[in-house]
Amino acid sequence: MEREAAEPGYWDDHQTAQRKMQQLGRLKDTVALWRDLESRSQNLLELTELAQSEDDLSLQEQLESESEDLSKALAKEEINLTLSGPYDDRPAIVSIHAGAGGTDAQDWAEMLMQMYCHWAEAGKRPLEVMDLSYGEEAGLRSATLEVGGPHAFGYLSAEQGVHRLVRLSPYDPNNLRQTSFAQVEILPTAEDEPEVDIRPEDIKMDTFRSSGPGGQNVQKVASAVRLTHIPSGIVVTCQNERSQHQNREYAIRILKARLLARQAEERAKEVANLRGERVAAEWGNQIRSYVLHPYKSVKDHRTNLQSTNPEAVLNGDIDGFIEAYLLSRVGK
Repeated sequence: MEREAAEPGYWDDHQTAQRKMQQLGRLKDTVALWRDLESRSQNLLELTELAQSEDDLSLQEQLESESEDLSKALAKEEINLTLSGPYDDRPAIVSIHAGAGGTDAQDWAEMLMQMYCHWAEAGKRPLEVMDLSYGEEAGLRSATLEVGGPHAFGYLSAEQGVHRLVRLSPYDPNNLRQTSFAQVEILPTAEDEPEVDIRPEDIKMDTFRSSGPGGQNVQKVASAVRLTHIPSGIVVTCQNERSQHQNREYAIRILKARLLARQAEERAKEVANLRGERVAAEWGNQIRSYVLHPYKSVKDHRTNLQSTNPEAVLNGDIDGFIEAYLLSRVGK
């Protein structure tokens, strides 16, 4: 690929060249990673022989520390090896929708959005808030984020489904226990290549004023955008207090991701029909419960992994749940 990139005319087709250069960069990173692990393993073997011959306590402690670090690095790459899907290395579009539970559910949707923001921040991943739709009293009706970084879609695909919260309601005058639900949808971004064809004449655009917390209008100009893709009927809105141009750009990106996901779903159904497999029609099952009262627990219903520290989980510590789910899919 490097030889090809050095040939005259390589950049004549700019989009194709750019895509190949991105792929080349990913391949270089992969090779560099495994060469580094190979070198560290060799150094550990040499350190082991030295520690055995000299019976030096400090060398043994160094050996234990470096062995543990290498084991952790290898364990992380074992997780990454499960991410071999066609879109796993792409950025992810995360959409959160409040479900049953009124204001409590809208507050729960905002809590989930903060959880994913903290997760992205902890992993030093680029994050863009693309759309926020505020609730009447508090919280969010819906939120859409774009999260980048290595294997963003592959990791976050583990989060798709219904998330359930049980707690004492801060919005109930009697402080009664409340169960709230929110739907999390994870989509891979569509690349610039023509894998998703959107013709301008197939899009109807409406504009309206963005609303802030409590349903108040935060702008006097109609900067929020609603796009309707006429052939598929898919509707996308963006109203994140930005310019109309920026909201439209984000809406197009979300629309492309939804169309890409629909294409992938249709292909999967075709393959399943050819194989005679049953295709589930449901949108998504409850995948995880977060209980803050009468006890503290977070349980993933797919892997039975459980945490007794929901505060840490809601602060973005979800890697354990993601990794357990990814490993559970191996061999299925």
